[in-house]
Amino acid sequence: MTELVNSFIELDWQDPFLISQCLIGIAIIFDFFSFQFKKREQIVACLFAAGLLITTHFALLEEWTATALMSIATLRYLSSIWTTSRKMMWFFSACSVTATAFTFAGLISVISCVGTLFQTRASFCETDKRLRQLMIVGTSFWLIHNYMVGSPGAVLMEVLFISSNLIGYYRHYIRPAKALLKH
Repeated sequence: MTELVNSFIELDWQDPFLISQCLIGIAIIFDFFSFQFKKREQIVACLFAAGLLITTHFALLEEWTATALMSIATLRYLSSIWTTSRKMMWFFSACSVTATAFTFAGLISVISCVGTLFQTRASFCETDKRLRQLMIVGTSFWLIHNYMVGSPGAVLMEVLFISSNLIGYYRHYIRPAKALLKH
């Protein structure tokens, strides 16, 4: 036990990678609980809070396309609390493509942009059911991205995010449908 405590104390708490992984740990909490809510507005409010932390995580890792895309996503989540406007969806999609073009770093940029475009469409869905479905697709691209950039915390976050989404989808849509069939 003493060795574990000493190892913890000896960590370089100024190391950007370590800080980035700690931020992802906090973001995981917001992400996990987001899809346990039923209301679309509550879901995207949690995603906004997580987005602030994830943006900082990618900046610490010097992943500039991901930083730009998550900055835009954070603003997108904030705005989508109040609107599902198609014009806003297209605005944020255009911002994401533009940011990707300016920070382009190869395939990794394309993967994160595709994931973002699915999540942008999801954010402006009028129903939480469609939001959940599109988020699974978008998050799958981010899972691949996070693996490729070498962020174990972000990979775990995406796996838990998809799991939480599937649990919420089951609770709100599959289980109630099964209950109706029994009656």
